[in-house]
Amino acid sequence: MQRRPTLMDVAQAAGVSRALVSIVMRGAPGAAGPTRERVLTVARDLGYRPDSRARLLRSSRTRLLGVTFHGSAPFHAEIVDAVYAQAAERGYEVVLSAVGRSRSEARAIDGLLDFGSEALIVIAPSLGIRELERYAGRVPVVSLLRDDVGAFVDSISSDDRAGVRVAVEHLTGLGHWNIVHVDGGSAVSAARRRDAFRLEMMGRQLEPVIIPGGPGEDDGLRAGDSLQGSLPSAVIAFNDRSALGVMESLRAAGLRVPEDVSVLGFDNSQLAQLRFVQLSSVSSEAPLLAVAAVDRAVDRLEGRGGPVHVVSDPRLIVRRTTAPPAEAWKLGSNSTSFATGPIKFT
Repeated sequence: MQRRPTLMDVAQAAGVSRALVSIVMRGAPGAAGPTRERVLTVARDLGYRPDSRARLLRSSRTRLLGVTFHGSAPFHAEIVDAVYAQAAERGYEVVLSAVGRSRSEARAIDGLLDFGSEALIVIAPSLGIRELERYAGRVPVVSLLRDDVGAFVDSISSDDRAGVRVAVEHLTGLGHWNIVHVDGGSAVSAARRRDAFRLEMMGRQLEPVIIPGGPGEDDGLRAGDSLQGSLPSAVIAFNDRSALGVMESLRAAGLRVPEDVSVLGFDNSQLAQLRFVQLSSVSSEAPLLAVAAVDRAVDRLEGRGGPVHVVSDPRLIVRRTTAPPAEAWKLGSNSTSFATGPIKFT
C-alpha cells in the first residue's frame, strides 16, 4: 500500500521548511507569492491532501453534521446532495446514516452521535416527539420534511395543505370533478395530505375518494389496479413514485395518461422530470429546504437563536400527465357521485 504524502515530503520536494508548507496549506499569511505557488504545485504533483481527521483531533470541535435518510427513498438522495453543498459552504462536513428495514432510525442517529456529529438533520423522521426531544437535549436537531416534532426540535418543511390545494385547483380548473387520492399509508406526511385532500374536495362540494396506497411504485401499482372497476378522471398520488406505479397500472390496462386519466404526483423528483415520464408534480422545493436545514443547524451550533419551525409554500410543476378530462367525463360533470369501488376513508 502506497504511503500517504506528508507535509515533510512536500517540504523536502519544494526545498522549504515544514513550517512554511504548513502556512501555505492553511492559507495563512507569511509566504511569498512565488514560494506559495511552488509549494502548492509540488503538493498537487505528490498527491498531498491535508489530514482533516488529524486536524479535528487537535480541535475541540468536529464540525460534522449528521444526516439520517431512508435508503429506500431515492428522493432523499436528491436532498442529501443539497445538504452536502450547503454544508461545504458553511465550513462543515457531512456524515450520513441510512435508515432501513434492518436499521432503525434510533440506531442510525446513535451512530451519528457516536461518530461525533455536532448537530443532526433528520430527513422525514418517524420517531415520536419525546424521542426526538431526548436527542435535542444532547445536540441541535433539525427535522426536515416534518413539522410536528415538538417545541424543542427545529423543523423545516413544506406546507402539505397548500400543496394539495394547488393540485386540486389545477385539476378542477381543467374540468375534473371525479378525482381520487392514492394515499401514502403510514409514510410521513401521508395523514396530512389525506386530510387536506378531504377538506379541499369537500370545500368544492366534491366527494373526497381516497384509496389505500403507500410511498413506493408497487403501492401505486396496486392502487391503480383497484381503480379499474371504477375509473376516475384524475388521480393525485402521495408522491412521484406512487404516481409512477399508478401510471404503469393504467398503461397495462390499455388506458392512456392523460387522455383517459390524468395523474399528478408530489415531490417533483428526478423521476418526474425524466423525458419519457414528464409527470405533473407538486414541488416542495426540497433542495431549498435542505439548504435551510443546514443553515439552521449551523446557526444553532454558533449560538444564534433557539428552535424555529419554518414552513415554505410548494408550487405546482405542470408537465404532460394532466389534461382536461375526456368528453365522457365532461358530460357527467353536474354530478358529484362516484361509482361503487374505491374505499372511502371517513
